[in-house]
Amino acid sequence: MQTCTRLSFDNPAAEFYADVLTRLTAAELPFLIGGAFAFTRYTSIHRDTKDLDLFLRAEHLEPALQLMSAAGYRTELPFPHWLGKIHAGGYFVDLIFSSGNGVARVDDAWFERAVVDEVLGVPVGLCPPEEMIWSKAFIQERERFDGADVLHLFRSVGDSLDWRHLLDRFGEHWPVLFGHVVMYRYAYPDSWFRIPDGVVQELSARFAAANPGDAPSGVCRATLLSREQYLWDLEHLGYEDARVQPYGAMTPEQIDIWTKAIGEPDQH
Repeated sequence: MQTCTRLSFDNPAAEFYADVLTRLTAAELPFLIGGAFAFTRYTSIHRDTKDLDLFLRAEHLEPALQLMSAAGYRTELPFPHWLGKIHAGGYFVDLIFSSGNGVARVDDAWFERAVVDEVLGVPVGLCPPEEMIWSKAFIQERERFDGADVLHLFRSVGDSLDWRHLLDRFGEHWPVLFGHVVMYRYAYPDSWFRIPDGVVQELSARFAAANPGDAPSGVCRATLLSREQYLWDLEHLGYEDARVQPYGAMTPEQIDIWTKAIGEPDQH
């Protein structure tokens, strides 16, 4: 069984992480590990990480926060639409149940498709690579762009991905996936085979057949890619925000909290 991290138990962060994993497991609160740990497992690219990303269903968030608070850790829910945190000194664990744009919500399929592994001596499930690609594909901020992660996942595990499931995950947002597929073929011209020709043909056909008249008028979908870089379009060009109901899953109050936190440290 391949392990996912270079952290040792001599590292204070590793002790904290292992304690969180052990307590959640003992309490039978299901979770999956994502972030740098899972990324290393799939790509063999090692990174130093400032935190641990745990993915869980929304209904398990509050029990997990209560469990960790009772254990003496400081907990908070800075973003009620997608993210809670557990703190120990300068280290923290993110409890993620959706994505910042409200699209990639954690559901049963994440767990049904999880990859079994061991992290810091604790048997765990890792986020499936399809779900990692789905959530990372939308992170296109000025200060953080996860497109390279998506391309590295394509190159490492593309030929074993469940592409039908991935296409279903993106749904109406399939052009975002198509954009990454195009960039992958540019970046790795010797490894086109990692993405099946049938997938490329299907996405190309969708793109060629797309009718701009079918899209909602006056809506900016770019806010699903960056919470900051398209605020101008909303404030000065009169666009509606695709994140907001009925177009998206977020409420105006949630977006206000998310927007006010722009520029704050430790914003995942």
